[in-house]
Amino acid sequence: MAACVTRVELSVSCRSLLDRDLGSRSDPLCVLLQDVGGGRWAELDRTERIKNCQNPEFCKKLVVDYYFEKVQKLRFGVYDIDNKSFDLNDDDYLGGVECTLGQVVSSSVFTRPLELTQGKPAGKGTITISAEEIKDTRVVYLEIEARNLDKKDFLGKSDPFLEFYKQSDAGTWQLVYRSEVVIKNNLNPCWRKFSVPLQTFCGGDLNKPIKVQCADHDSDGSHDLIGAFETNLTELQKAGDSSPVEFECIHPEKKQKKKSYKNSGVIRIKSCKIETEYSFLDYVMGGCQINFTVGVDFTGSNGDPRSPDSLHYISPDGINEYLIAIWSVGSVVQDYDTDKLFPAFGFGAQVPPSWQVSHEFALNFNPSNPYCQGVQGIVDAYRQILPQIRLYGPTSFSPIINHVARFAAHSAQQGAASQYFILLIITDGEITDLDQTRQAIVNASKLPMSIIIVGVGEADFKAMEFLDGDNGVLKSLTGEPAARDIVQFVPFRQFKNAPREALSQMVLAEVPKQLVSYYKWQGWPPVKPPDMKKV
Repeated sequence: MAACVTRVELSVSCRSLLDRDLGSRSDPLCVLLQDVGGGRWAELDRTERIKNCQNPEFCKKLVVDYYFEKVQKLRFGVYDIDNKSFDLNDDDYLGGVECTLGQVVSSSVFTRPLELTQGKPAGKGTITISAEEIKDTRVVYLEIEARNLDKKDFLGKSDPFLEFYKQSDAGTWQLVYRSEVVIKNNLNPCWRKFSVPLQTFCGGDLNKPIKVQCADHDSDGSHDLIGAFETNLTELQKAGDSSPVEFECIHPEKKQKKKSYKNSGVIRIKSCKIETEYSFLDYVMGGCQINFTVGVDFTGSNGDPRSPDSLHYISPDGINEYLIAIWSVGSVVQDYDTDKLFPAFGFGAQVPPSWQVSHEFALNFNPSNPYCQGVQGIVDAYRQILPQIRLYGPTSFSPIINHVARFAAHSAQQGAASQYFILLIITDGEITDLDQTRQAIVNASKLPMSIIIVGVGEADFKAMEFLDGDNGVLKSLTGEPAARDIVQFVPFRQFKNAPREALSQMVLAEVPKQLVSYYKWQGWPPVKPPDMKKV
């Protein structure tokens, strides 16, 4: 079992960023990467993008697990985002900084100059990072509307948005939330329900001062203040379904100038609720078993296993890319499964005695009991079956996804967070049933399961990247979107020279988030919830 770690929340702001946009200011975003060894960096988190701003104060906090016993090398990169793609390679780099999480945690405020490359400063740009330990897993949910806001735009009404600030121990105001959707031309807006972790919102202190600002959004970044008020969470919590809490929105300069000034509108808190948000460890420690299944691609495109250029060729030292992938992922996952019995299947081969092509045959040739004892059992079954089958085709993923989905659906009917399923598919990537696989993944996205695809060899993995859904929500052929993102694809070739744990870290990075998102969606707490502080 992995040690229970502290989670740390990083607040990021920048000053004097380079200006890369013609005719307007840069639209910055900050990305956080961690060194995973072998010269590779894995993305941990990223902030929102702020339009037309050279001195951004990012609202979204970057969350990272802090291991005291590890040197965690971090890289913060600031980019000017001018398109909708998730990939940052096509965006202008505004500078970055490398440091360790220990350096950030041990400084109350960590400020460094941004660099374009080592030793080359990014103009006068600086980055400031402050860290706060997340001790509280409660979340504040708020529903807010406004009435009769002041008109700020010469042509048309105001485009209002909200900002919430908490007061730090030093008395300064720190941004904790900015409403994402600007409501255009509306002096009586009703904002979408939103949530903020209690730790972020007020450090867990219900009486900590909170400042709420309402401003008129301008596309050039020069937002005009409509008004503000101060309160605390105890006051906000008085809002109920039938009795909202109202606050006058006051513009300090207008109040000074005009004796008859009353307010610049009224902000109404329709509801304010505090709920517990459970973590991956809460579910695992609360009794959730993680069931691990492996699917191995035995199609002809892998090459004859007896030939040294085949992806299934076992080298003199007893390994190939399939075996390394099984070991890397299985050795981490097996710690979370008490019986250590893992079903393992092959697909795309002709299987004795009938030599029919099968798309889900047990690696141990025992369909009624396809379980292997531990990761070593999977490896042994794989080695024994290789000389006994004929690699064939086509490459169909949907049968094995549907196979695991049947077990996940049965578990979901129990209505408890007791079983979660991880399917590892190792493939050379030349999929032939893409439409059926899309449908299978969309169906599986409503079940307690995640799919990891490791691509071996040098093929073009465009179809795998499409299934991953990082560049937009995966949809079935009929247009039905996935309920949540459950697929993580990683090409093995990127890890050929990296340490083994680098592959498992990259491949399993999304699983905790996917597990929590499923149980949160269902509203299921851990089977044995942790002892929580009472609200």
